[in-house]
Amino acid sequence: MSTANICILIAIIAYLLLVVGIGIFYANRNKSISDFYLGGRKLGPFVTAMSAEASDMSSWLLMGLPGVAYASGIADAAWTAIGLAAGTYINWLIVARRLRKYSELSGNSTTVPEFFSNRFRDKSHFLSVIAALVIIIFFIPYTASGFSACGKLFNSLFDIDYHTAMIISALVIILYTTIGGFLAASTSDFIQSIVMTVALVIILVYGIGSAGGLDNVFENAKSLPGYFDLTHTFSEGEAADYGPITIISTLAWGLGYFGMPHIILRFMAIEDDRKLKMSRRIASIWVVISLGFAVFIGIMGNAMTANGTLETLADPETIIVQIAKIISSNGVLAALIAGVILAGILAATMSTSDSQLLAASSSASKDIMTDFFKIKLSDIGAMVFARATVIVIAMIGVLIAWDPDSSVFEIVSFAWAGFGAAFGPVVLFALFWRRSNKWGALASMISGGAMVFIWKFLVRPLGGALNIYELLPAFIVACIVFVAVSLATPEPEKEITDEFDTFRESCNS
Repeated sequence: MSTANICILIAIIAYLLLVVGIGIFYANRNKSISDFYLGGRKLGPFVTAMSAEASDMSSWLLMGLPGVAYASGIADAAWTAIGLAAGTYINWLIVARRLRKYSELSGNSTTVPEFFSNRFRDKSHFLSVIAALVIIIFFIPYTASGFSACGKLFNSLFDIDYHTAMIISALVIILYTTIGGFLAASTSDFIQSIVMTVALVIILVYGIGSAGGLDNVFENAKSLPGYFDLTHTFSEGEAADYGPITIISTLAWGLGYFGMPHIILRFMAIEDDRKLKMSRRIASIWVVISLGFAVFIGIMGNAMTANGTLETLADPETIIVQIAKIISSNGVLAALIAGVILAGILAATMSTSDSQLLAASSSASKDIMTDFFKIKLSDIGAMVFARATVIVIAMIGVLIAWDPDSSVFEIVSFAWAGFGAAFGPVVLFALFWRRSNKWGALASMISGGAMVFIWKFLVRPLGGALNIYELLPAFIVACIVFVAVSLATPEPEKEITDEFDTFRESCNS
């Protein structure tokens, strides 16, 4: 192994030891199953903001988005980033404080499915079971995308077998998540957001210099047909149309935020809801900057390829990895810096995977086993079962990620659509519509989740005007179904509407 690779490995190992250490530090702070899944609602504003956004971005930020910009130009990547930035801000603005208040008022809910059941007084807990199944169905492939990203990273860096690298990465994530729970995941996510930011800045500064300056980057982008155009994409040396329908469907990525369990759990966990305004500002600024940097890195990487600094990439999603390898060839210090960059990719991956594992685990153990099947366990027994569930779900994720040719971007986009359509309308109507009831919520959840599959695999392949991101039609269908079914079924009981009125008054205070 070369000196450069040894330095990179040292930096990555140091980072991995840090996150495991965080898990060990918080191990004894999980006194109950509520602490394990929601941290006792003790998160501060900075950790709430940065852990929410770090858990959101995943390896997609440092691999998927730059890869799309590198290969096809700014249109797809930029409109996606704009939609995500808008969705982030609106979600923090209209959902965060309301959900924090309502989840505590309504039975002190600690999971998203539990909030749905408590909000609509579903004593059978059938609503929470369906929600839990949705979480498991879509989070397992989402988690798999993170494991896949880790496998690709180590395979391209050290020529380690993809499967071996993926399994080792999964074991580290499982270790600190099962030991430390929500507080460990949130704290490590906060640190990981910092590492991700450092990685983006270093790559950006080095890449601009290697590409010959900003002028060369922009001149190269403008020289490629459709590459530097928001209404066209660069495809096989020619410009391809990127029309209004495609733009609208791409902007629809922002709708996904309203239904992301691992993000809205952070809203529920903040210690003081009055500090959410500060969290919103921090999160929104970080998201805009990081998404902008990620898109620009793709454009910059293309200019580096044009001037021969960077070889043409067989897999565009490894662009940051390849630039880091070039940096590492400039001495020991540069190799250590490259290690920090690559730790940033690990950070992006791990910050999402740990949160997803916890959300899926809570759904399986608490919402299905405890609430629905009424299987009662002691606090110790519940903690053991919760940790075992994390391990089982992670193992399934490893199996799904076994194919080294799987696309991080494609897997994430499908799971994102699933959560956005299945949960987004339910969250919004639960917080804003007094007349909403459990039947509308149930029908909306099922129809939204089902429509994602139907549109993705049956309708979208037809092409033409139907070739739009499945989240948009599925979200619209789920909203229509929610309203129609709620109005067609009995009004909610007085107990529910009284609680809603109390909640609404507290929001206005």
